[in-house]
Amino acid sequence: MNKLSLESLDSIKSPKIKNEENPFPNKRITVDDKKMINCRADLNQLVPFKYKWAWDKYLVSCSNHWMPNEVSMSPDIALWKSKDGLTDNERNVVKRNLGFFSTADSLVANNLVLSIYRHITNPECRQYLLRQAFEEALHTHAYQYVVESLSLDESEIFNMYKEVPSVAKKSNWAMNFMTTLGDPKFKTGTKKNDQLLLRDLIVFYVVFEGIFFYAGFSQILSMGRRNKMTATAEQFQYILRDESMHMNFGIDMINQIKLENSHLWSLNFQEEVLDIIKTGVSLEYDYVKDTMDDGIIGFSVKDFKKYLYFIANRRLKQIGLPEQFSGGENSLPWMSEIMDLNKEKNFFETRVTEYQTGGSLSWD
Repeated sequence: MNKLSLESLDSIKSPKIKNEENPFPNKRITVDDKKMINCRADLNQLVPFKYKWAWDKYLVSCSNHWMPNEVSMSPDIALWKSKDGLTDNERNVVKRNLGFFSTADSLVANNLVLSIYRHITNPECRQYLLRQAFEEALHTHAYQYVVESLSLDESEIFNMYKEVPSVAKKSNWAMNFMTTLGDPKFKTGTKKNDQLLLRDLIVFYVVFEGIFFYAGFSQILSMGRRNKMTATAEQFQYILRDESMHMNFGIDMINQIKLENSHLWSLNFQEEVLDIIKTGVSLEYDYVKDTMDDGIIGFSVKDFKKYLYFIANRRLKQIGLPEQFSGGENSLPWMSEIMDLNKEKNFFETRVTEYQTGGSLSWD
């Protein structure tokens, strides 16, 4: 292979650029240049921050880093193999949750990467979205780790979103909201398209992560409180902590878009959002009835319905809409305690003293 000399390098001509306009104008970015959507400022410039809350949430997420295989599955493996360790209903609860959430987190990750990231035009928010996408992949990893550890039928678990009606209904419902934003030709900038973006953000952050995930996790966590499937419950605990942060970030983002684009939040659009959330709550309730016919120890379908309505009313208030569900109450007060990992235990106490993420890397 002939080597290029310095002289020959000088003779190489720069490629002609069809559009002579500089894609990065010689103008420093100011805070006022930044917007949540439809921003024309240079997206490569992270600072100055306009939304400090987005950067703070990114830092908190990084500090909460964990890996599924840091949790020993030994107690759950022994319990699962024991003939009298779990009831048939409890086993069904475990498998249905693994079946739904393993698909749900992949769905959310794909929506983030292929749709939402493209249309959110703020660099500090995009920084958080990248971290969130990694965490969604981590959650899918966790479900796979549990399935593998318990020697479950992988084909059965990972195909539930196609084969079990109550699981399929929730997954298919969410997938319907991915098609518009995922279209490469879709662009924001009109009232109609901006409302579509806002609508889909509400579907994924308020309904999917704020209702489906929050409420559904309570089944596994309830078992963990009673010393059953404690390792799986621990995995779900860390995942729920992440999902809670995702939801709070998404709601902040939704409210910021509303603040900057008040014309989008019309009465007709609010009615559409209310219908979406009501449908999501109905789907979740049907899923729970199908998942745990007679309930599990210390947790009934009636308890769940009250908690589901309580959570849904809270989400509505968080985005500025009136409560819609009567009879909602915090029937599962222990969920708040489980969310606070410091009260339960120190996560790092479960790691070996010499723990280092990079320790397992090979540089050969």
